[in-house]
Amino acid sequence: MRRSPRTTQWRFDGWIAGIGTASGARLILGHWPRSSLGPYSNVMLERTDGHRLLLAPTRQTADFIAGTYAFDEVRIEPVRVHVTGADWTVTAGPLLDLRFTAGRRGPVGLLLRTVPDVLAARPFWTVVTDPLARLLLGVRTRGTAGAGRREWYGTRDLHLITAATVILEGRHLGALTAVEPPVRFGFGSTPRTPCLVRVTTTVSTPRTPEPLASPAARQPPAQEGGF
Repeated sequence: MRRSPRTTQWRFDGWIAGIGTASGARLILGHWPRSSLGPYSNVMLERTDGHRLLLAPTRQTADFIAGTYAFDEVRIEPVRVHVTGADWTVTAGPLLDLRFTAGRRGPVGLLLRTVPDVLAARPFWTVVTDPLARLLLGVRTRGTAGAGRREWYGTRDLHLITAATVILEGRHLGALTAVEPPVRFGFGSTPRTPCLVRVTTTVSTPRTPEPLASPAARQPPAQEGGF
């Protein structure tokens, strides 16, 4: 976490998965083995009727995410992620059971891997990536967020998701489909094609008297899953 006289920068290093289902519900998983709030995972879900739900493991992470994105409902649930090779299992208490498989890199993933990680993670690099992301994926990698915040997505890798099973509140949400229509949590959305993206996200917040994270929250890195 970096501070300046006017802003504080928060960094989140990990993976984002975007998944569409035949029922019309769409999900975004954020899995952050390293972050300014410590290691954690969260799920953002938009139901068929447009209801936007956030599942986060602690009040602290829920408050930060809800201050950056827009939701109709926030629930505190123990979001757990287990990765074995290309297979991901995600649970959020008794509410959600998500399983998906990440496949090969597409052309965009191969292009991203040509950029050194130390460069790709820098906010200024999004000046280059934002026009390409809009053209190739229909998403943005930089922009404004809630409460006067700014956000940068430093994308570093991309794998297509080849299979997914989503059970929400005991109901099977149907086969894997495109993430359509776009989710409405924030400016960035997620690519229409289901994919798993390696990313370093930077969020700049205006300085306020109340801290968003205590030093105790900055835990040691957890083991990172993936490829």
